[in-house]
Amino acid sequence: MTTPVHTETAAAVGDGDGFDTDVAIVGYGPVGQTAALLLAARGHRVTVLERFPRPYPMPRAVSFDGESARILAATGVGAALDEHVESSRDYVWHNADGQTLFRVDVEDTGRSGWPDSSAVYQPGLEAALAAHGERYPTLRVLRGHRVTALADRGDAVTLTVEGPRTGPSGGPLTARWVIGCDGANSVVREEAGLTATDFAFFNDWLTCDVVPHDGREFVPNNLQVCDPARPRTAVSAGPGHRRWEFMRLDHESPEEFGGEANVWKLLSLFDIDPGNATLLRHAVYTFQARYADQWRRGRVLIAGDAAHLMPPFAGQGMCSGLRDAANLAWKLDLVLTGRAGEGLLDSYTAERREHVRHALTMSMDLGRVICQTDPAAARDRDTVMLAAQERARRGAEVGAARPRTPVQPLTAGLRHGGGPAGDLVVQGRVTAAGRPAGLFDDVVGRGFVLLTTEPPESLLTAGDRAWLADLGGHAVRVLAAADEEPPAGAVGDTDGVYLPYLAEAGAVAVLVRPDFYVYGAAADRTELAALLEALRTDLAS
Repeated sequence: MTTPVHTETAAAVGDGDGFDTDVAIVGYGPVGQTAALLLAARGHRVTVLERFPRPYPMPRAVSFDGESARILAATGVGAALDEHVESSRDYVWHNADGQTLFRVDVEDTGRSGWPDSSAVYQPGLEAALAAHGERYPTLRVLRGHRVTALADRGDAVTLTVEGPRTGPSGGPLTARWVIGCDGANSVVREEAGLTATDFAFFNDWLTCDVVPHDGREFVPNNLQVCDPARPRTAVSAGPGHRRWEFMRLDHESPEEFGGEANVWKLLSLFDIDPGNATLLRHAVYTFQARYADQWRRGRVLIAGDAAHLMPPFAGQGMCSGLRDAANLAWKLDLVLTGRAGEGLLDSYTAERREHVRHALTMSMDLGRVICQTDPAAARDRDTVMLAAQERARRGAEVGAARPRTPVQPLTAGLRHGGGPAGDLVVQGRVTAAGRPAGLFDDVVGRGFVLLTTEPPESLLTAGDRAWLADLGGHAVRVLAAADEEPPAGAVGDTDGVYLPYLAEAGAVAVLVRPDFYVYGAAADRTELAALLEALRTDLAS
């Protein structure tokens, strides 16, 4: 483990290569933090430029999904999540009469090995990420530094920065690559000339962050009230915190609607008042739906809110940003180290924009149902959804009243063949020689992973094994769980998820990317050799 260093004094100078830093990240919210930690962990010089001198003290996002938890664990903060995170437990929609339109009970161990949904206190999460970042001597975080312009000169990007400390000599900062994680009003996106598609979906909602003092248990833990007279939401915002949201109606002025007197009036609908709760923050936000048409131009890339905005109804805003960071970090690592060509980064837009398109469309569709203010249309909605609930209870249409999942396979970009190619791979607990049972990522390690049902040395040539190792990859044979310890290079399938997955794919081997998506599968040694050759070609482009 490296010795912790203070983020304002950690070295990030160019070591004589003519650049101040390998990667400049503009913005240090959760997405910028995740990208910074994933790149610094791989040994790259990362300089963060954050225009605010101190972290924002209030929550914004209040939940993330299991894939996001897996990504956060990959940054090194998995053990710290318990303090700031709790399982969402459930998500229920009621109509104005209190009837259940549908209910989702959250799996505490989902596909990614983490709860399918977790409630989070965002300031605590950001503090944990920032503290972990101080472990890396190649990560420099400059708070109070505002990027005002940038110029891509072909071999590097020059950033004009206002702040007390910019480059090593106080001048402009040069970076080999720039990632804009600087939010909805992104300077990086504007400077790079990246256009956006706007879906013209707007709603004003009043957001109220509250700390209750009466110790009550909220049942359900996460509630959406589809009341045409006042659509409203009550959800967990992490341990000890709650959030209530109320939709502004057309006849209400934003100023009066967002006033504190109105806040307490609306909170009284949930028996929340100044005697039993502290109001941390309240603000009226306009929910929007848009994404950038391209997420890369030359050596400039964007992620998070700089690349996309979506309504909160599917809970995918921050999740999508964390996926951006995970997708981009390993690709940029391979490019920076010369193990892949710059063309690999073109797959970033192709992959992430399609995922975001799905999540954004899903969010808007849910929003149109939730935000219905016409009483007649709301009654029709209730009739349809209640009937679907009844059919589901009778087993005639299981899951009919549930929203569709935001988890989607990759349909474009870096994948090869059919079958499980593009899947988000499952994660379960495994055992290995000298290790107790634990989540696969923690036991085996992260990076490219080749899962096999046979000894890897019988499937791979020595050259292929060396090449996979050079990518930072692991070839791992999966065995059925047994009382005896697995041999070296193998794991026991403690939770029984990997062997069924491989069997369903009809595969002797499945190659998983560092962001947990399947590159491709092979039914035998010959197909595996072709699969690895295809990856070599893709990385060289």
